[in-house]
Order: sequence, then structure tokens, then C-alpha cells
Amino acid sequence: MNGFQRNATLWGLDLGGTKIEGIVLKSAQEPEVLFRDRLPTGADKGYEHVLGQIQQLVEHMEQSVGSKASSLGLATPGTLVPRTGLMKNSNALCLNGQPMKADLEKRLGIRVEMANDANCFALAETRLGVVRQQFPHAKVVFGIILGTGVGGGLVVNGHALEGFHGLAGEWGHNFLNEADGARCHCGKTGCNESILAGPALQRHYATLTGHPRSLKEITERAAAGRDPAAEATVQRLVSYFGRALGTVVNIVDPDVIVIGGGVGNIDRLYTEGVSQVALYVFDHVFETPVVKPQLGDSAGVFGAAYLVA
Repeated sequence: MNGFQRNATLWGLDLGGTKIEGIVLKSAQEPEVLFRDRLPTGADKGYEHVLGQIQQLVEHMEQSVGSKASSLGLATPGTLVPRTGLMKNSNALCLNGQPMKADLEKRLGIRVEMANDANCFALAETRLGVVRQQFPHAKVVFGIILGTGVGGGLVVNGHALEGFHGLAGEWGHNFLNEADGARCHCGKTGCNESILAGPALQRHYATLTGHPRSLKEITERAAAGRDPAAEATVQRLVSYFGRALGTVVNIVDPDVIVIGGGVGNIDRLYTEGVSQVALYVFDHVFETPVVKPQLGDSAGVFGAAYLVA
């Protein structure tokens, strides 16, 4: 426990590119919200400024609830590498290469537990959201982010997994198909994100038609049956979704899969997409519940609080 003590109240922060949201919950068993507020991140002002904003928000939280935090959970963009203690893969570039956990513990004088936003999404839906409500006995949960990017988090027995490199559950950059995927910021061509993410779907449609459209327009036109290119784009999504998720099922075999993010709102993922998964599972049987989340934008900050539960 690094000399720090746990407390009954749960304190969490969700660090985003533009805002930092803080929450205090009464306890893990009674998750009544005692405090919730946000401050701008100010990542463009540098690493030390971000640390200062976090400290300011924590002090405001303590003043509001009338007690001191003894531990803090933090959802981050990017990953803290456990063996080095340094941040990587953050879209808030000033965080990369920084010993953020150690620096915050020194500033705040409390234990800080960190996980990326996908892990916190999975943890929140497990401990508070759809998994708790509908599948309370689930032991292994895979939380998927399908949106502007593709990510994921694994929760086992109520706790988010980190992994040796801090990459447990990160399926977004598994190789999928070089021929059909674009070059990704991860350095690979044809990873899951380059094919399944919202911008990738929009890019594919524009390649077919020469006319860019939003993902919402594409899915609406496919549903109306008046646009063959839109239908082909959605068909491509559900087919590759099945192939990508089948690999995860063969390795992890989760009890529940929760899909968040804008692409996760496409209903055909839960019918045709699920049917496609079975084609790539070892025994061609796939009966795992695949469900939509319940917590929406609240998942990150609630998941952060449960990092210290």
C-alpha cells in the first residue's frame, strides 16, 4: 500500500484533453455522489500546469466534503507503464514520458491509482452499470470503446487488469487486415482502429462514393436501403468486428462484453456483428452477452473512483 491508507469514501478524477472531472462517492457499497465538479485541463500550458489543476480540484473536493482524501483514482488518456512509472500514448502530449503517478503522490501526499479511460469504462460498467444490474455474477468483463478510436479494458473479479506493459485489454491496435486498413498512428497498417473506428468507416464510405458523410448519415442511409455504399460500409464493419472480437474471445472468453463509444450505438453490431463473432471463435459457438453501457459519459469518473475501492 506504499504507506498510504484506504478510506471508505471513494475519490476519483477523470483526466481528459479539455477538462478534469472529480467525484467523491460515499462508499463502494453505497455509491452516493457527495461531490462532482470539473476544471479545464489546460494541457496546452504544459505538464506542471496539469498537475496544478489536479491539485486545485482535489483541494476543492476536500473543502466541499469536509474531509481529506487518503487515496485517489485517476482515469487518464494514455497509459502508465507499470515497470517504468512513465506515461505513454496520451493524446495530451505533455503527459508522455512523465512520472505522473509519482509526481502526484508527492504533491498530494496520498496514494494514487491510475488506469486508462478504457479500463475505467469497463470497471464502472462492472461495478455500477449494466454488468452489476444484469449480470452480477460475471467474473470477467471486456469493455470495448468503439468511437473516434478503438480501445478496451479487462476487469477480472471486480478489478481492472494492467498487464506488464500496461496494455491489458488494448485490442484496438491488434493487426486485422493490411489490405483494407489505413496507416494508423500506432505505426501499423490495418489494425482494428484503422478499420473499425468512426473516422475509418467514414473514410471507407468516401472512398466508395467520393462524397464524405457523417457516420450517423451513413448508418441512416444503410437502414433506409437507398445507398449501396452505406450498406457496404456497415457490412464491412460487422464483418471485421466479428473477426476482431473473435480473437479476444478465443484468448479471454469473457462473461460479458460491453460496447461504448459512438460506433457502439449501431444496433446491427448486436445482431449481425455478434453472429459474425461465432465464425471466428474456436468451436464456432458464441453465446456471450454483448450489451450497451448504462453510465454514458459518467463511466470514466466513476471507474476512476473504483480504482481505490
